[in-house]
Amino acid sequence: MQSYHPGPWGGSSTWHSPSPPYPPHLISLSLSPESCFYLFLVVWDLCCCTRVFLSLRQAEGLLSSCSAQATLCGDFSCRARVLGAQDPVAVVFRLRCSEACGIFPDQGSNRCPCIGRQELFISTAELREMSEYHFDGKGKAFRPIIVVLMARACNIHHNNARNVQASQRAIALIAEMIHTASLVHDDIIDDASSRRGKHTVNKIWGEKKAVLAGDLILSAASIALARIGNTTVISILTQVIEDLVRGEFLQLGSKENENERFAHYLEKTFKKTASLIANSCKAVSVLGCPDPAVHEIAYQYGKNVGIAFQLIDDVLDFTSCSEQMGKPTSADLKLGLATGPVLFACQQFPEMNAMIMRRFGSPGDVDRALQYVLQSDGVQQTTYLAQRYCHKAVSEISKLRPSPERDALIQLSEMVLTRDK
Repeated sequence: MQSYHPGPWGGSSTWHSPSPPYPPHLISLSLSPESCFYLFLVVWDLCCCTRVFLSLRQAEGLLSSCSAQATLCGDFSCRARVLGAQDPVAVVFRLRCSEACGIFPDQGSNRCPCIGRQELFISTAELREMSEYHFDGKGKAFRPIIVVLMARACNIHHNNARNVQASQRAIALIAEMIHTASLVHDDIIDDASSRRGKHTVNKIWGEKKAVLAGDLILSAASIALARIGNTTVISILTQVIEDLVRGEFLQLGSKENENERFAHYLEKTFKKTASLIANSCKAVSVLGCPDPAVHEIAYQYGKNVGIAFQLIDDVLDFTSCSEQMGKPTSADLKLGLATGPVLFACQQFPEMNAMIMRRFGSPGDVDRALQYVLQSDGVQQTTYLAQRYCHKAVSEISKLRPSPERDALIQLSEMVLTRDK
């Protein structure tokens, strides 16, 4: 059994037998009670900033449901008892709303501080409805959770201050808006009909209107980013938009050489998925700490977790049912995409090379490729590769001063490996 150790993204381009980067018991860790507290504190931080998308009643319902699983924790199989709404600690959650005020001095305390309704308001009700369609609280909130935790961890490392700056919190929301805009545009390119268990924007309103909706979300993110007023941060996050476009172009192509093909796949994975997490983490570190070494730690953590997240997503395309994923499985094969499990399977079944080059376009290609993947160790090899990236993420974030937020980031990186949707 062989596995590919990626070149420019993860070391030398060599093939070797896999071994998990850390003991199996670490992979199955659940959040400690203290980390759960800080994770829910982060959720509340985000709720404060997203009243335009998540009502206060929904946020309080999250806290008052005594045995509920929060959206993020449910997605990552992390079960924790949520504090009652009248619990003294829950009051602390509410008090953190005051931190959200004043991101932009021209906005009153009753306005959403980082992405107000004026950013998404437009006289055309249909366009507004389309733009807000995916901000329904049903996503994983994986990116903003990581960004806020990173902000706290970097602030503590720098001056032992746990409070998140208003501008740092804004980055978390901007990142999610950029991500959502990219989903709307990706669904148009892929002609996708479902996303997160419901119809896509393009299927409900048509492709032309969906393009405008994605553009509107991206423009709102740009307005919020400009209001932060930090040119370094603006440069960091505009790089994400360029990477998203370049990543989509990479996805439209393929390589004949086997090693080049895998490097091509990992570069596409970085640009389409990991760049947003990496650069968002770097942006909040720049806002909270002047040390370039900390900026690099934040970036490397986000990059490695982001790549691992997408690798597991590619695995789930072969191992999960459509109900779990919220979209049809084997979707990548049907789109002509050769992801990690396929590329590893190709090592055992070279006849897949021809199918990869024609992007599974001949009759029966998708079914045959699926069977080859399931008969091979492609899924296991891709999972091992994701483990190695998570190990690198843990190694990077462990350089920061110990804190519950840093530990939560470590455990979140490990839960990436065990998620089932």
